[in-house]
Amino acid sequence: MQKITPFLWFDHQAEQAVAFYLSVFPNAEAGPMLRCGDAGPGPKGSVLTASFTLEGLTFTALNGGPYHSFTEAVSFVVHCATQAEVDYFWEKLGDGGRYDQCSWLKDKFGLSWQIVPDRLMELLGDADGAKAARVMQAMMQMTRIDIAALERAAAG
Repeated sequence: MQKITPFLWFDHQAEQAVAFYLSVFPNAEAGPMLRCGDAGPGPKGSVLTASFTLEGLTFTALNGGPYHSFTEAVSFVVHCATQAEVDYFWEKLGDGGRYDQCSWLKDKFGLSWQIVPDRLMELLGDADGAKAARVMQAMMQMTRIDIAALERAAAG
């Protein structure tokens, strides 16, 4: 068992959110689901918590009611090796949500994600400061990250 588990608070959509995330990530697995009984706190049979694993990281989703919502203060980064992988996660996670600048998006449940190609981090960390600055400038103009455009910016 992992030492720390991200715990995601939903109003009432935990079961739907888990099903959505399981459908997006190829390496995903459903875990135990705890349903409310006669004592509540929700309607009998409704999901209270649901455990699920994405790419080896276990999460717990809670139907906690409308008291808290997600903000960009916490996000999950999806590291991508190729443009095809960037495009896949960008489209799948962003569908029904909102696309923002510099690889950020909010999914249809309001959870923030960053879809980041590994190449971006390599280029931003380049020893040539001018090259890294050009890449940063190019990235700041993007919503979905375009690896080829970053490479062009790096080349000058």
